[in-house]
Amino acid sequence: MNNAYLLIGGNIGDREKNLGDALHLIGKYEAIELVSVSPVYETAAWGNTAQGAFLNQALEINTTLSPGALLDVVLDIELQMGRKREEKYGPRVIDIDIIFFNNEVIDLPALTIPHPALSDRRFVLEPLNDIAPDYEHPVLKQTVSALLEHCSDTLAVVRRENGKTVR
Repeated sequence: MNNAYLLIGGNIGDREKNLGDALHLIGKYEAIELVSVSPVYETAAWGNTAQGAFLNQALEINTTLSPGALLDVVLDIELQMGRKREEKYGPRVIDIDIIFFNNEVIDLPALTIPHPALSDRRFVLEPLNDIAPDYEHPVLKQTVSALLEHCSDTLAVVRRENGKTVR
């Protein structure tokens, strides 16, 4: 059984519903077991800041799928939900990224694991820290909590509960 961490997020339409729909679709695959789900975070857009805020959530899964097969599944779910890849860092209904897969380091044209920029993105580290603070990055050899502590990203990442921002 493989252990993986995903980040789901989006900023178009009913963002809460879209996260729930993505969770539901991921959970429908027999080869995937949801282990842990972080709280939802509202995050300022990263890269292209001239757009609405995102909702993001980290997931821990167990799966019998290979990294490539898991990528195929998440891309299929994005497509089912109406994701269109028109603009880099642009608005999207849903985005599903594979952050970690076991302790593997994969560098292929279509798939890089660990996610290459996660240590510079607070919107990834905050929700991931809720479910895997002691997980050690296989390249950087630092835990998620240490990466978060030293993250230089200053964009707002705010926890939500019951559809409302928690301060």
